[in-house]
Amino acid sequence: MLTVHALDQPGSGGANHLYEIRGYDTGSNASDPFFGRYGKSADHSTVIFQNGPIAEVGVNGVTHEALLAILIDRLESFQRGPYASPDNKEALYSMRAALHALQRRTLKRMARGVEGTHHV
Repeated sequence: MLTVHALDQPGSGGANHLYEIRGYDTGSNASDPFFGRYGKSADHSTVIFQNGPIAEVGVNGVTHEALLAILIDRLESFQRGPYASPDNKEALYSMRAALHALQRRTLKRMARGVEGTHHV
């Protein structure tokens, strides 16, 4: 069973920036890059999100948009293959809507001149 835990304290916006996913072993995964690099498989992953305005701290983590893009790509691939389903189609619609909403938020913040800052 996979478990997800936040490993840090919430930042100024109220959200955590560091998460750990455990409960697997990449040893049986044909895409495992860890054994070749480190001589052993992995049993966890971490996801670190952007922490602070990019204009001030640079790019130091992933964004919600990047993770949604990965999930959209995977489900689009399933929909083109043998695992197409109405549920995947619905999930894709929702993820695309979420990505659009986040992009719209960014454009509005840019128009107001507050993108890349902690201003609301």
